[in-house]
Amino acid sequence: QVQLVESGGGLVQAGGSLRLSCAASGRTFTFTGYAMGWFRQAPGKEREFVAVISRNTGSTSYADSVKGRFTISRDSAKNTVYLQMNSLKPEDTAVYFCAYRPGAGIATETAAYPYWGQGTQVTVSS
Repeated sequence: QVQLVESGGGLVQAGGSLRLSCAASGRTFTFTGYAMGWFRQAPGKEREFVAVISRNTGSTSYADSVKGRFTISRDSAKNTVYLQMNSLKPEDTAVYFCAYRPGAGIATETAAYPYWGQGTQVTVSS
């Protein structure tokens, strides 16, 4: 089992920044590789992909809606992934979830991730 703990959400004005963190513990598949991603879910909407990073290769992928504004990074020694969110917009308001996927490949589909954090609320006011 893998446990994920997110932190860093909150309330910010449009144009502001927030940094989310997600720490993985338990059986973290360190030697075989894994990917960690961020997804978000706004009220009344389906959960959607935001960004993902491979622990071993550092490869990343971003949703078009956040490219150029959000940056995902990792600290492999700490099994922690970060999401730096700049130039936030009201439409970024959602619960942000950290997700974990054993294996070297990155994926953007929710079904590819067997482990999920509890979520952290991000609210962007206009």
